[in-house]
Amino acid sequence: MEISDFQKAFLSGGTGKTLFTQKEFDDALAVAKAEIMTVAIDTTKAAIQIERDECAKIAENFVKTIQVDDANICRDIAHAIRNRMISSQSDL
Repeated sequence: MEISDFQKAFLSGGTGKTLFTQKEFDDALAVAKAEIMTVAIDTTKAAIQIERDECAKIAENFVKTIQVDDANICRDIAHAIRNRMISSQSDL
């Protein structure tokens, strides 16, 4: 993308005015980083839950092909997969 002459002049020399202080910049940067981390964490949690649901579906679909006695085991496995708690960061 090409920048305009105004943008080039502004970026090379600025306006000569302080647009914001270093503290304001640092504060805004800290907020932005926190927001990015929040989105990253929420996205990771959602991805883990989607993967668990898909694994549980495999177990549930397997129930259709086996004897009734073993079906409860597969249902229990599916339930355990969906409700597994992460015990440490290494489990991610």
